[in-house]
Amino acid sequence: MRKDYYAALGVTADATPEELKKAFRKLARETHPDANPDDPTAEARFREVAEAYEVLSDADKRRAYDRGDTFDFGDLLGGFGIEDLLRSVFGDGGLFGAATRAASRGRGHDVLVPVSISLEEAAFGTTSEVQYRGSVTCPSCAGTGAAAGTRPIACPQCEGMGSVRAARRTVLGTMMSVVPCERCQGRGQIVENPCFDCHGDGTTTDDRTVLVEVPAGVADGTRLRLSGQGEASGLGGAAGDLYVELRVESDDRFERAGDDLVHRLTVGVAQAALGVKVSVPTIDGDELEVEIEPGTQPGSVFSFPNRGMARLGRRGRGRMLVEVNVAIPDSLSQQAEDALRAYASATGEEVRAPRRWRRAK
Repeated sequence: MRKDYYAALGVTADATPEELKKAFRKLARETHPDANPDDPTAEARFREVAEAYEVLSDADKRRAYDRGDTFDFGDLLGGFGIEDLLRSVFGDGGLFGAATRAASRGRGHDVLVPVSISLEEAAFGTTSEVQYRGSVTCPSCAGTGAAAGTRPIACPQCEGMGSVRAARRTVLGTMMSVVPCERCQGRGQIVENPCFDCHGDGTTTDDRTVLVEVPAGVADGTRLRLSGQGEASGLGGAAGDLYVELRVESDDRFERAGDDLVHRLTVGVAQAALGVKVSVPTIDGDELEVEIEPGTQPGSVFSFPNRGMARLGRRGRGRMLVEVNVAIPDSLSQQAEDALRAYASATGEEVRAPRRWRRAK
């Protein structure tokens, strides 16, 4: 049964050369045996997509395939055919070679630092100082790892490339892999005279202080990523990233609900029944006057637009919601009790009789 090369690449029969190449690049990285060392089926899957691209990327072979012709892949992919095919798509570095040198040089560690901010700072944004102790570029050698007056030399084994080609036999024939150079450990350079302070590593340990811009509207647990602000790598490697995890402190005045802020206002029975004007705090630092109308019920909510949290990455602000709670007194003076009993009598409400305490004999 003839293989469906279009299906193997996940494209349609009218796919353009650019679409074919894009599909092959993706599938080659996913199915290559070097990327799947523990998968015994990887070579067969890789061979299938390689065969498909080998035919469909060639205009003459594609026309022949569309007519129903078949091909002898012992000739097409034998020897160094696959390596040539990969080079034509991925360049001289091969499938993984383009990133090998940079990756093998190493990358500094990422750093995670928790930072506490107030609810006001979360609402309007702030600038915070973040401090941590970690690897920094060695000031004595500027990260080269070489002693003063000297410089690293190009590795003679890989000629400064940081990687070498290694051939291995597979069911596909001889395949070439690009691997980090053992002598220089993929750095492409050798330090013959190490720096006295960093011993050739290119980094030392020190305290770092980084200014972080916290945007308005952030929530508790938000992580900010500062690219390249993590620990240094040295010897030409890239620095890691700094992650700042924000911890928004609680505020007794407000409860956050998304972009809204809820303030719970407690009033007395008489205030709820007869009405009152009450001032409440806001996140802006001023106060709002809330008109409690006569007969306001427990759980009533008053809404004030654009008085809540800033909307992260968007214009405007949320609301401030004032939720009314009516406090029922648990103890009364004789005067207050008499007034309430008079009210109950006027409204026809049945209430418990007053307690009468007996004197001890």
